[in-house]
This record gives sequence, structure tokens and C-alpha cells, in this order.
Amino acid sequence: MTRLLIALISAVLLSVSCKDTKKIDTAGNEEQDPKLAKLKLQPGFMAEHLYSPADNEQGSWVAMTFDDKDRLIVSDQYGALFRMEIPTIGAENLTPKIEKLKIKTGEAVADSIIQMGYAQGLLYAFNSLYVMVNHWGNEDFDKSSGLYRLQDTDNDDQYDKITQLKALNGAGEHGPHSIVLSPDGESLYVIAGNHTDLPEMDAYRLPKVWENDNLFPEVKDPRGHANNRGAPGGWVAKIDPEGKRWELVSAGFRNPFDLAFNDQGDMFVYDSDMEWDLGMPWYRPTRICHVTSGSEFGWRTGNGKWSPAYPDNLAPVMNIGQGSPTNVVHGRGAKFPERYQKSIYAFDWSFGIIYAIHLQPNGSSYEGEREEFLSGIPLPLTDGVIGPDGAMYFLTGGRRLDSDLYRVHYTGDESVAAVKNDTPLTEENKIRRELEAYHLGPKQGAVAFAWPYLNHEDRFLQYAARIAVEHQPVNEWQDKVFGEKDPVTMTQGIIALAHQGNKEQQSKMLNALLGIDLKSLSQQNQVDALRAFELTLARFGKPSAALGTKVINHLSPLYPAHTDVLNQLLSKTLAYLNDPTVASKTLALLESQSGENADVMANSATEASDLILRNPQYGMDIALTLKNMPPAQHTYYGMVIADVEKGWTPELREKYFKWFNRAFSFKAGRSYIGFIDRARKKALANVPKDKFDYYDKMSGAELLTSSGNDLASNVVQPKGPGKNWEVEDIEPLLADGLQGRDFENGKNMYVTTACISCHTMQGEGQNIGPDLTQLGTRFSPEDMLKAIILPNDVISDQYISTVYSLKDGKSVVGRLMSETEESYVVSQNPYAPDMTREIPKDQVTGTKYSTISWMPPGTINRLNAEEVKDLLAYLASGGNPDSPVYQEAN
Repeated sequence: MTRLLIALISAVLLSVSCKDTKKIDTAGNEEQDPKLAKLKLQPGFMAEHLYSPADNEQGSWVAMTFDDKDRLIVSDQYGALFRMEIPTIGAENLTPKIEKLKIKTGEAVADSIIQMGYAQGLLYAFNSLYVMVNHWGNEDFDKSSGLYRLQDTDNDDQYDKITQLKALNGAGEHGPHSIVLSPDGESLYVIAGNHTDLPEMDAYRLPKVWENDNLFPEVKDPRGHANNRGAPGGWVAKIDPEGKRWELVSAGFRNPFDLAFNDQGDMFVYDSDMEWDLGMPWYRPTRICHVTSGSEFGWRTGNGKWSPAYPDNLAPVMNIGQGSPTNVVHGRGAKFPERYQKSIYAFDWSFGIIYAIHLQPNGSSYEGEREEFLSGIPLPLTDGVIGPDGAMYFLTGGRRLDSDLYRVHYTGDESVAAVKNDTPLTEENKIRRELEAYHLGPKQGAVAFAWPYLNHEDRFLQYAARIAVEHQPVNEWQDKVFGEKDPVTMTQGIIALAHQGNKEQQSKMLNALLGIDLKSLSQQNQVDALRAFELTLARFGKPSAALGTKVINHLSPLYPAHTDVLNQLLSKTLAYLNDPTVASKTLALLESQSGENADVMANSATEASDLILRNPQYGMDIALTLKNMPPAQHTYYGMVIADVEKGWTPELREKYFKWFNRAFSFKAGRSYIGFIDRARKKALANVPKDKFDYYDKMSGAELLTSSGNDLASNVVQPKGPGKNWEVEDIEPLLADGLQGRDFENGKNMYVTTACISCHTMQGEGQNIGPDLTQLGTRFSPEDMLKAIILPNDVISDQYISTVYSLKDGKSVVGRLMSETEESYVVSQNPYAPDMTREIPKDQVTGTKYSTISWMPPGTINRLNAEEVKDLLAYLASGGNPDSPVYQEAN
């Protein structure tokens, strides 16, 4: 229960007056509807709050589309579809006219029955409403996940026909998601997360030969997430309007929710990160991906995710940072200034930001610049569209949160005339598209056309050429690989052959790679060649002992290298082959602080520290990680030699197992401890039996819980069962007072709900929040419990965060620690308050208080009624067992 009762401590409380209005602009005229006052927009834009479904028991909305009569159709995440007529911009009454959609099936249907809904994707096209149901069918709603088509066959403006176009096996937040119309208006694209099985396709632009392709010792997520999910991960498919022909376009995503096309017809998605991997070398932040024909983006379960540097997957256009991606939409049709008509908008649910991604051509792909177009605290963004009136409409909600519908339009002085699509394709983009014409199977002339581009410096173009080759019969091009003199071209050919060939060719492939002088290559081409070695081994297994020794002798002198990605590739390949020197060399890296990346969470458009106070429920994990993060690549090096059998001495083993003990002292994502312990147990399997207990203890076994997923604690955990405690529960819970409470159990609940991590009591704890020793002398148990359940209702000005809007369009959220004539000095990490940031005052265009407490809601939801009362008694006692609170029970 971090940041407990901050709201109760200060004598000076913030009060926010709420007027009866639904508009806010960026000129500083904040009319205090709290749903709008929390928004930060770019200059010249205005927002209107149109509707709150929760006020009318209509659920939490997550998908939307406009139909051919300019009506908005939306879906409750766990309920029905609704259709509404939207008032015009600036109307006095902004309440939409709304109806629950009923499908005329010829039989009477009760209002309570949901005929269609549970959608995470909606699209009106081809005189039909396409619905992507995300649901395991049950008695509340009998339709299971899949793509459905609703049609009005008698033209009475009511749907009367439901057709399932494709059943999909998968549901939940990583299930099937959005449907988008193709740029030419003739096809549809659908997108799904990595918990959705890829259905059988009629065509595969990405050849159907995917594997894990990673020699790094596999450790699946210790907490079980996606452990039964394999390649190809999340995917994008193209289909015809009837849903009869399905064509796989791209895969290797984690969980992208939506996709959008720019004016050149190129596709972009916003893929999610795995927040439990924070601080680990295989962590990949949320990112904007340019999705080309046959592309692969390298998601694999557990620690098996590929580096974006590998040639057999594509790098993102840009890394955004931590978050939960939802909607992606292009600004086409918006009555916005030119810059914003050409933007791709990416929605982050967790931290409440709509990013405007401004793209510029770069060879056959793009480079991007992100801008904070709109943000709010809190603002759980779900979906958005550009409406027929040129405004942006967006929804908040999801996970049964209160939901809202907003509209954003432009009122500034810049022109909003429709921008012509006059950006010409680059020559590289044109060539890439020509190569992609060979991605649907054997085609005469493909190899001859594609082969010269295998050594092209443009990565997307080079990738497209290799995929074109892979679609052709192997016997047409395998001899060209072995006869190739150019090392770059040959490397790409061997990668293709690793995918399409067989083990009988392995020796020839490895010998060809051994002929390459790696030192003569550029760094990227070295990466590609080492990846070719890895793929040949991962696909076909260990070669003969003699050939394996040749590979070791070829690669070992290069290790260690000067970059992290080269060291990763070299270490795992040499470890797989049991190079007798890899253990000692890797242990030297474990003791070194060298490496070009000081922070595996760096190199993102949005700094991790900027997100912490936007949503403490998710941000505090980031805060703890940033406070004490493991050295960037040490986790990788510590895990990569876990299975190595050769080259160990007693001295090296002691160094290695002591490293595990040290590793447990760092903080990273929720799965970090479990990953380290799984590697520790792999390593222990290789020690002499009579030394097992010795190394087991040395490596930190006594520090861990029995599962190995957490550090051991003497704290008694709640017995539960818990519940979602609400204000209505306070009166009946405390009707009989706090008689007969258990001091020790109250203390345990105080610790297990993490109050002690932010507060002091009787001199113990942290000073992030106020001292709670005298809390019971000021507030009643009822007041305490209400502040715990509703931490955002009243926030002390001593602990409130401030949102600073900057001239460059960004915003910074932090707690003001001090200020000078030139700068505000703010702290963004409650767990490291001494780490401050200066914000130049001449860059600040406005400030407002955050409406979010550092204490997230739901902190006592693991506790049962007796445990809650024990906690309240302990708080009221100020940690004193002789308090009158307990004496009254005698």
C-alpha cells in the first residue's frame, strides 16, 4: 500500500472546482470539467467530452468506427455494440443520440441478450460492419473469437445477417484485435496478438519456416507468461471482403493492437513491450514498426527475443519506451494543420499519451520523430478514428474502467486544407516493392532480379531481396550461394539456406562461412555473418567435432568484441559449441563495467523516468528498476554460460556462483529474480555432485522463496480471499469498531501491502511519504479506509505532482523539490528522490497539478475483512502495541 494516506496528512488540501462545461482548449482557458482539465493538447487544438458510458451502465468501450451515415459504432469490451449520432462540433448539447444495436434475426430477442459485441476491432466497409470478436463463448455471449460480418440485406437500416468469416483460436488482451481497410479500398487487414493462433493461410508472404532460432539457453518466463506460445507470435494478415482468402503479411510481434497506412501505402504498427523484462538485455520497448511484405519482428517467448540488429528480422522505425499500445491511426482526412494530417497517431493506454509520429523517408523505409500530441493523467486510451467532420474521436476505458468518448478538433490559425499526397517514393522504396512482388511463391526471373540486392546497404531492401529468393525453389539458387564470392551476398544466401535447406548442407554452409574474413567486414555485416553461423547451428544442430573445432578456432579470437550485440552472438555460439575459453572470457565481462549501453532501457523516445508519475500503478515498477538496475549486459553474460561444461576451474566456478548471489541484489522487472534463478539451477546441474550444496549456498539459494521467483521474506502474506474494496464496504466493515484486533497481523499487513516502502512509523521505513506514527490521533478508521480505497480523491499539496507543458510540445511530470530564477528542480522517482531534473523556466508554457496520487488504487484488495481491520488498527495505533486501540479490546 505504497504512498498510504498521503491525502490525509497535509492541512492544506487542493480543491478543484468543477463547472458544468465540456470544453477545454490550449489557450489556458481551463473550464473545470475534470475529464477535460486533465488533458494537455498541442496549441490550437480543442477537446470536447461527449459521453460517459459508465454513467449509463453501457460498459467500457474499446473499439469504434464510423458507418456510411456518419454514425459512430462502438463496442463494450465485455458487452454489446452501440450506434450513435454525434452532435456537431461546438453544439450546446453534446450528448449523442445512442442506441444498442440489435440484429433482426427473425426472432424476438430480449434487451438483455447480447447478439454481437465483445469486439476489439470494428470497421464499416463494403456496406458491412466487420466485427473482431475477442471472447471465449459462454452463456452470456455465445460467439467465440473470430472475424464476423454484419449486413443489412433489406435496406431498413438494421443489421439482419451475421456471417462468421473466420474463427480464431485466442482471446484476451493478446487475442485478435483490429480490422483496417487497405489503401486501395479493395481488401482488409487484420491484426492479432501473440496469444492468437495463426490460422491456416492461403498464402504466406513470410515463408512458413519459422523457428525459435536462438542459441541463448532458453528460459521461459518464470511467472508463466506466454510459456505455451511459440513462433510466429503476433501477426498481420490481408483478406478479401468475403474473408475467403487469407494471406500472411508479417509476424513476430508481441501484441500490436492496431495498424495504419501512410499516404504512400506503407503499413505501421505500435508493438508492445514485456514489462516483466524491464532492465534485462532482451527487453524490447514499445516500438513503431514499418511492416513490409514478409517481414519478421523477432518476438519469441521468455528470454528468446531477437535483437533488432539481427538480419532475419527488421528493426523498428523508432523505440517509444514503456507503455501499453492500443490504437494506431493516420491523420488522413483530419482538418488539422499539414504536419498533423501526415502523422501516424499511436495510443498508449498505461500512461495516457497519444503520440504523433512524424515520418520522413529514409531509403526504402522511414525514420521517425515522436511528438506528444495529447496526454492526460489518467487517460487509459483504447481506440480512435478520424471522423467525417475532420475531428479526431477517441475512447478511454478497457479492463472495466470508467469509459469516456472525446472529440479533438483544431481552432488555431493554420490552414487545415486537405494536403495532397505529393511525397514521391524513393528509388529504394520502389525497388523494395518490385522485390515484394516475388513474395507469393515461385516466379520466373525472381532469383536473377533479387540476387544483386542481397548486398544492398538498405536493410529493408536487402531483407525483401532475401525473402524473394526464399520463395523460389531451393535448387534454383543453392549453388549460387556456395559459388558466391561477395561475403555479404553469401551471408544472406546462407541465412536463406538455413531457413529453406536441410542438415545435409550444414557442413558446406559452415565451411563457406569459415572462408569469410570477419575482421574485414563492417560491424553490421559482422553481425549478419555471426547470425548466419548461429542459424546454421540452431536449425541443424551441432556439427562434427572436427568442424565444430574449426568454428571455435575461427570465432574465439574475436571474443570479446567491442559491442554488446557482437558479444552476445559470439558468446552464445561459442558456449553452444563448448569452447573451453568462453567461460573465463565471459566471467571477465561479468566483472567489467564496459559496454556501449549503460542502460538497456535507454535509447527510447520517451524517457522511462518521465512515465513514473503519470501512472503510479505501472510507473512504480519502473521507479524501482531505475533505482537499482542490473548492469546492462551482465544478465546476458551470466546466463549464456550456464550450460557450458568445459573450461571451468574451482576459481572460475566460485567467481560465477558468487555473481549469482550479487545479481539477486539488483531490481528489474517482475521476472528478473526468476530468470536469474533458472540460470543458476542450470549452472548447478554441471557441478560435481559433492560440490552441489556448497555452490548452491554460495549462489544465493537461501535468499529465495521456494519458487525461485522472489527474494525470501519473513513477512506473513495475506490469507484472503481478497476483494475489490469499495467505499460502500466501509460502514458495514467498521460497524462494530476495531475491537479485538491482532497487532502482529496488522503489522504484517502494513509490510506486505508495501506501506513501509514509502512511509515511516516508529522510525522504521522510507521517507517518500509522510510519517504515519501520529496518524491515529488525527483521523478516524473510516477516513483512513476511504483514503486508501480512493487515493485520488484528495491529494496533499506536499506530495502532489505537477505537469509541466513545454514549448517543444512535450510534458514532464515531477514533484517540485526547489526552484531557482532559471529552473524548476523536480524529482520523478519517489524511490530515488535525490535524482532530480532541472526544467528551464523559459521552456515551460504552463503547469497544472496532477490528479493522481502516488498511492495506486487497489492496494488492499488482497486482504480479507479481518486483515483490513487489523491493518486499520495498526495504523490507528501508530505502530504502538500499548496503544489504547488495543487496550480497549481487553
